[in-house]
Amino acid sequence: MEDFLDTLTDKQFEKVSFVFDLIEQLETVPQAYLKKMKGAADIWEVRVRYANNIFRFLGFMDKQKLVVLNHAFIKKTQKTPRKDIRTAEKRKSEYFKRKENHE
Repeated sequence: MEDFLDTLTDKQFEKVSFVFDLIEQLETVPQAYLKKMKGAADIWEVRVRYANNIFRFLGFMDKQKLVVLNHAFIKKTQKTPRKDIRTAEKRKSEYFKRKENHE
């Protein structure tokens, strides 16, 4: 995820940061920014539109509050690629296994 953020221009990063802050501060986040994905194992999608680009950040909830973003890409098609959803689901599973082992 950090590698992806490093590829953004300053203006793109500012917009992504703005949306992340919005999600953190608002109790009810508009679906234009945060939406649960259909057909995925409790995976959520953060959407950031900047100029002609749509940045997608996939992740999941931990205890109803924490959005753990674990995968990012620039969406170039109408449908989210299945491989990106699988990557997010796999990382979610690994996260909870590690968390379980440390409790």
